[in-house]
Amino acid sequence: MQKLVFDEPYQFVPPYRGTFWSWVVGRMLPRLLRSRYGLTSWKSEGLEHLRESLKAGHGVILCPNHCRASDPMATGIIVTETPVHAYAMASWHVFRQSWLEAFVCRRIGAFSVYREGMDRKALDLAIEIVSSAERPLIVFAEGVISAANDRLLSLMDGASFIAHTAARRRAKENPGAQVVVHPVSFVYEHRSDPTVSLGPVLTSLEERLFWQTFPDDDIRSRIDRLREALQCAREVQVFGQARTGDTEQRIGAMVNHVLQQHETAWLGKPRTGDVVARVKDLRIALLADMVAGKVDNAERARRWRVLRDLYYAQCISMHVPGYLDRDAAGHRYNHRLFETVERMEEEVTDVITTHNDLHVTVKIGEAIAVPPEKKPRGDDPLMNSLRREMLKLLGVPDLWPPQPVQWAGPVSESN
Repeated sequence: MQKLVFDEPYQFVPPYRGTFWSWVVGRMLPRLLRSRYGLTSWKSEGLEHLRESLKAGHGVILCPNHCRASDPMATGIIVTETPVHAYAMASWHVFRQSWLEAFVCRRIGAFSVYREGMDRKALDLAIEIVSSAERPLIVFAEGVISAANDRLLSLMDGASFIAHTAARRRAKENPGAQVVVHPVSFVYEHRSDPTVSLGPVLTSLEERLFWQTFPDDDIRSRIDRLREALQCAREVQVFGQARTGDTEQRIGAMVNHVLQQHETAWLGKPRTGDVVARVKDLRIALLADMVAGKVDNAERARRWRVLRDLYYAQCISMHVPGYLDRDAAGHRYNHRLFETVERMEEEVTDVITTHNDLHVTVKIGEAIAVPPEKKPRGDDPLMNSLRREMLKLLGVPDLWPPQPVQWAGPVSESN
């Protein structure tokens, strides 16, 4: 389990507001992208849209999709090629990984946001940056890494709140001035042969799970076998025995079962719908007393076991039903093979093999003007437009709805 959640009081990390370090890291960007993420080439499209907004003096929010750990650093492509300096909202855990990462992130314009509660300091700073048009603000509106490039998760309310509030403030202080949102897409492509690059990774995973490996079988068969083995192991832990039937249907059923058990215990009733939002609500309920120091060691350990359940439920919910259907995937089939193996590898080992074969196309869409009005209750036309434009840039339909595959059985059922 990766260290993404902390049971201690949150401390806001402000950004460094100079430009020297942003310029330095920009000069080092190609080397950093290759050494850390295996990203060896890129192409940018639509930079003229951002340049037009900057020239017009608009307050700017950039909203990229978030499918890989490399995305935040890949925003440096926009920064260096526009060129412009930018600020970015980053989860607090990013600043807790290592002192070096925290040092660099802060100095290139990142500031923390607390995902487990209301972070007024982060929101106020974000609104100030956008309403004053100091610099573009980068917001990953999905909130988490989707682990699937050809899919877009639900967009969080935070981006909408920042945009609408900043637009109202900007219009009040400077009548006629605008706030705009630019959709951004990162479209990645593994350019090596999956039969060559993925073979050693699959062998390593097979050695962890089986007595023998299957190097002579085709890649897809080996992937399907590993997915089935991992799912069976999870079902033995959760239900006491492995189930039968379609693996993807069983993944959705188990995610719902795990979450509903904890929702009943901690939120008073089971829920359905978006997994990321449900996990977030559960984490907030679990962490409040832990952060306040109101639980003893035994209770703290019990809650950490629940937090691990939530982490793994969210991880496996990222397996998209039908993602490896060859007809639906088309020319993206090989890349989806890589993504599926990367998800399994991270679930088993917490790390992903770097293949040094990644290419990314960074696309920036036309500006979407934000009306200077209060964020509407319920359906937000701004976020609906943003989602549509992000999907167009990705070049895919909205192939995964917010709701996971539903399990018809009662929460207490175990067979």
